[in-house]
Amino acid sequence: MPRNIIKRFMPDHKKIREHKHLKFLGTLLHDPNILHLNRRSVAGAFSVGLFVAFVPVPFQMVLAAIGAIMARVNLPISVALVWITNPLTMPPIFYFSYKVGAWVLDTQTRSIDFQLSLTWLMHELGAIWQPFLLGCFVCGITFAVLGNIFIRLFWRIHVGLSWRHRRRKNNVK
Repeated sequence: MPRNIIKRFMPDHKKIREHKHLKFLGTLLHDPNILHLNRRSVAGAFSVGLFVAFVPVPFQMVLAAIGAIMARVNLPISVALVWITNPLTMPPIFYFSYKVGAWVLDTQTRSIDFQLSLTWLMHELGAIWQPFLLGCFVCGITFAVLGNIFIRLFWRIHVGLSWRHRRRKNNVK
């Protein structure tokens, strides 16, 4: 069962509450939902994690953690999903987001020759920031909703198959 696999990697709730760097969150960490593995919590964690993965800022993990705590969904899963946009996948994902934003705004896409310099960043980002940010928002919302629906359907199908297997097993004896 996926729940048992995920449980093996989950941290202990007591350790998280007593962690010295997380004490500033106070009673927010006492909510049992942030470590629960149920359909609502995992699906919500997918929504939070996938949305934050498309937010083009540093420290996405912190945003995902805050979002998970505020939405009362599974904290470790939402933080882990942010790593969909890692240094290898970030350029194609954000370029796709830029293309989506340009399509939504019905503007011409520019060919971008990336150079790692502050001048390039200020000049190019100044020219493409509107379609880029809109595309990130649209992709974030879309993938968050699709991820939530997929997890809820997957969970439902898996539970149905488990019940069917259990009934068959009990009827054979």
